[in-house]
Amino acid sequence: MPKVAVLPGDGIGREIIPEALKVLQAVLSDSPLKFEFANYLIGGAAIDAVGKALPADTLTACQEADAVLLGAIGGPKWDTLPAQERPELGALLPIRKELGLYSNIRPVKMIPSLISASTLKEDVVKNVDMVVIRELTGGIYFGEKGRQADPPAAYDVLLYTEDEIRRILELGFVTAQGRRKKLCSVDKANVLESSRFWREIAEDMAKTYPDVELTHMYVDNAAMQLVRYPEQFDVIVTENMFGDILTDLASMLGGSIGMLASASMNGKKGLYEPAHGSAPDIAGQNKANPLATILSAAMMLRYTFDLNHEADRIENAVARVLEQGYRTADLAKPGDQILGTREMGEAVIAAL
Repeated sequence: MPKVAVLPGDGIGREIIPEALKVLQAVLSDSPLKFEFANYLIGGAAIDAVGKALPADTLTACQEADAVLLGAIGGPKWDTLPAQERPELGALLPIRKELGLYSNIRPVKMIPSLISASTLKEDVVKNVDMVVIRELTGGIYFGEKGRQADPPAAYDVLLYTEDEIRRILELGFVTAQGRRKKLCSVDKANVLESSRFWREIAEDMAKTYPDVELTHMYVDNAAMQLVRYPEQFDVIVTENMFGDILTDLASMLGGSIGMLASASMNGKKGLYEPAHGSAPDIAGQNKANPLATILSAAMMLRYTFDLNHEADRIENAVARVLEQGYRTADLAKPGDQILGTREMGEAVIAAL
């Protein structure tokens, strides 16, 4: 029996996860596979309950599960805690490291009915169809950190090993092979030694993938190109901090970060979560957009369980709901029919 560890987390996480689970149960109702879904604490909710952002039983459950479905964590309530005890550093980074989730995959594709939701002009975003792959367990976020007293200063070390770079680049090349065969490696090789090392390895690996066109782009230029001419990109691969920034930027190409699903992978095992945060300002008000979480659940069926038909059904149902004119508040324009979190989940189930 496939096991999924479910981590609702904080804020709107506790509202969007139930909608994703309802959609999963609906699409899997005729499947011979019988899934086991079990909820566990993480983030601020775990701090409040047991005093730790990533309880031992949660980590064990995630290690034993075939996949993890995460809502969102964090909020101002816990911002006064020491950095290492906060939900983000105390739970999110450790779970990625402990599960070996070295790659984050975020597809960004314009759904035609959402073109008007984007803040960019229609002719800029109408053909957007890309995948951004971010290295997730190395770089400056995981490097040595510290402060010194005299003179007062702080430092964060950016370190990448050759193996870490090769495995994320390999995923980039393989992903590009299955798409339009274009891979853009984003770095800052004009300034950073780590980026020069990254680029050297990319060039060496390109010899093994002659069918893929490899290009390089500095991260500042990549940010500009994403809003100037995004359809030029097929697959983007980049390091941890650059990817953290570029994936949020890319989310707006599809109309809202509330539509952006993601998978953090280690082979077939993955942690699936929406790209947005816990949005405490709207938590508990039935206003959150559950579609990114529902689409993350579809990615889980596709990437971990090879249930491509069921994943297609969910993705097509989301597209149909949007084509029918239904919107959550983050996607709406004057005259649109606005649905709450629960109602949007029910609309997706109806469209199945």
